[in-house]
Amino acid sequence: MRILVAGRTGQLALELADRLPQDGHAVTALEAPELDLTDPESIARTVRDAAPEAIVNAAAYTAVDRAEDQPELAHAINATGAGLLAAAAAARGIPFVHVSTDYVFDGCKGSPYVEADAPSPPGVYGASKLAGERAVMAAHPRSVVLRTAWVCSPHGNNFLKTMLRLGAERESLSVVADQHGAPSFAADLADAIARMLPRLQAEQAGSEAFGVFHLTGQPWTTWHGFAAEIFRQAGARGRPVPQLKAIATSEYPTRAQRPADGRLDCSRIGAVHGITPADWRESLARCLDSLIGR
Repeated sequence: MRILVAGRTGQLALELADRLPQDGHAVTALEAPELDLTDPESIARTVRDAAPEAIVNAAAYTAVDRAEDQPELAHAINATGAGLLAAAAAARGIPFVHVSTDYVFDGCKGSPYVEADAPSPPGVYGASKLAGERAVMAAHPRSVVLRTAWVCSPHGNNFLKTMLRLGAERESLSVVADQHGAPSFAADLADAIARMLPRLQAEQAGSEAFGVFHLTGQPWTTWHGFAAEIFRQAGARGRPVPQLKAIATSEYPTRAQRPADGRLDCSRIGAVHGITPADWRESLARCLDSLIGR
């Protein structure tokens, strides 16, 4: 299958470019300026020239705090651009996969969110991603919206790499312990998308294979719990282990509000696509092997 991946240097895009060819797919991964989601002509031209048989949108405006000051740009990329890319896929009659986020929820439910729960984003970033979900599904019924959270990999900037850097610089670190969720490793997300694509290509609109799905790692934890496991495993590889102090969100104010409890129920993707959430602790071990060795 010829697959166009929107995004080239992002965490998931890099993993998709590595994973999809293992199944014999030909991947074209592009980002701005070649594929500019703020430019309708760029989108139309890129899809025409690439002639894909499926599109995966792994590109996004992800600067959560900066989005509060750049709402127009966040919406242009995450909503308008995503919708136009989905419309281009619809015009070609090919499936479309769009990656979204737990930030479409405010985190006040008190239990894991299912796909049917009403979204209520707490900030501009989440609102732009929710608008993107709706634009995608309105433009193309043969779309999958894949919500995930806390994405990490050996690439780019993420919580894992920040902890390793700070742990090498400081003897103690304060980490938020009252925000709940689960880490998701980009390699696991890429593998799930690779497993879904053949069925998405074969199924027609109206199939349960399309729609909104949740996928994160398991088990659930907090940022503090994630950090503790990072340093437990990194320490076993000879890296320094700082003292961790658990703090409340109120002690670490940010420009944008984060969901206090963004846990996602991932049972639907298992029932429909046979995909089981990966144990993030095992995925963390593989990621650390890549970053710092065994």
